[in-house]
Amino acid sequence: MKVAALQMTSTSDCAVNLLQALDLLRQAAQQGAELAVLPEYFCLMGLRDADKLRIQEPWGSGPIQESMAQAAQSLGLWIVAGSLPLSATLEGPSPQVYNSSLAFNPQGQCVARYDKMHLFQFKTDTEQYDEHRSLLAGAKPTLFELQDKSGALWRIGMSICYDLRFPELYRAYATEGADILLVPSAFTRTTGLAHWETLLKARAIENLAYVVAPAQSGMHDNQRQTHGHSLLVDPWGVVLAEKTEGVGVVMAELSRDAMEQDRRKLPALQHRRL
Repeated sequence: MKVAALQMTSTSDCAVNLLQALDLLRQAAQQGAELAVLPEYFCLMGLRDADKLRIQEPWGSGPIQESMAQAAQSLGLWIVAGSLPLSATLEGPSPQVYNSSLAFNPQGQCVARYDKMHLFQFKTDTEQYDEHRSLLAGAKPTLFELQDKSGALWRIGMSICYDLRFPELYRAYATEGADILLVPSAFTRTTGLAHWETLLKARAIENLAYVVAPAQSGMHDNQRQTHGHSLLVDPWGVVLAEKTEGVGVVMAELSRDAMEQDRRKLPALQHRRL
């Protein structure tokens, strides 16, 4: 199955970002992808934390979700909308939102929602981030199933960015039979240079699963610099494809036979004691 990770440099203009995302999704479909995954905050990298409250949507309706559903249906593509802000209630805007990843099938139906469980905090002399100011933490892991064009069934575990540092989430997915782990991200350049590739390879190796990690890249309107380096990693820890910087599509063929061969020759998941 061909899978695409879409790398963006999202701006503070949601409409501009949606046009860029739709263009990348079309490129992925034209190149034969069956699943395309957008990065965290593909719809907005705001000038301030409160900007995400301005574009929040109730789950199931709103222009961002509608654009993703329509793209999935028109392109015949599985789409994972890396993350967008969803209201905490259906009654109206909320003072804090969930940072949510949504999976859409080729019929345009939303089949899975994952709310980011771990909220990023980071502070140095020159940088400071605290997602608790505007976000609510999700409460549970989420998997969905995808049947590819060959008839193979894939179980896919969802996560977002900072979740990558918490291996117990991905172990829970492996216990449930996950074959692919998604990590749409907006890693800072500082933490990305230090840890991004190492953590992605570790999650792939320890769970003998593919990892698909689309990322934000470059300097954003808010002067935050993200790391880029969107990656697809195989269960042996080999980087199958990478886009180091800039906007674009990176794609790789995921092989169920190769994954199962790795799991047979090193049956580590069967040897767990805890």
